[in-house]
Amino acid sequence: MPTSEHTLKQFDTELEAVRSRVLQMGGLVEEQIVRALDALSSGNIQLAARVVEEDHRVNALEVAIDEECSTIIARRQPAAVDLRMLMMVVKTITDLERIGDEAAKIARMTQLIYEADRPYVPRATEIRHVADIALGMLRNTLDAFARLDLTVAAKVVRQDEQVDQAFSGILRQLITFMMEDPRTISHAIEILFIAKAIERIGDHAKNMSEYVVYMVKGKDVRHTGVEAVEREALGHH
Repeated sequence: MPTSEHTLKQFDTELEAVRSRVLQMGGLVEEQIVRALDALSSGNIQLAARVVEEDHRVNALEVAIDEECSTIIARRQPAAVDLRMLMMVVKTITDLERIGDEAAKIARMTQLIYEADRPYVPRATEIRHVADIALGMLRNTLDAFARLDLTVAAKVVRQDEQVDQAFSGILRQLITFMMEDPRTISHAIEILFIAKAIERIGDHAKNMSEYVVYMVKGKDVRHTGVEAVEREALGHH
């Protein structure tokens, strides 16, 4: 049975709808991180509670988009590049859902910190700095996804190294802090959980950028190192 032009147009519309839903989910996840960080810096427990409550919206979007992709694959049996697109979407929404979980974790730790009446946040400036990089990575990776831009995707993979280094720095400082004054241990551990959540956000954003390279190049660049990703993304051999 020949594929009619009408069917192809419908298929394109379906793919476009799926992609825009991913970006909608990305926007919601980004909002969750921003709110969680605002709650942390301002001590707004109500805002932190709202982030925890809203996490179900992120989860629901993941389920809905995943089902949509399964339906399209079953009904259309897409080939090559279209199948890669749908595979990229399924992987991307898994990472977005995990980023949503990390935002909720930051919010829960914020509630603990302020409810225990320990409003002093050690290493607050460093936390904000690394959080800004991770948030920038998420924005960039969504941009790379929207425009299938390999240059931006490679930049995100490079930025992940900055996040990892910043996290190691915070970890070292917190260990020193705990050793100098054991009374700060429980507080320092809460901050450590927040720093770790931010580092994980960076990891997930990096994964998403690697899927963009896979989508465009048909080559899985996970676990290959930054240089290999840049070579692939920027077309150097």
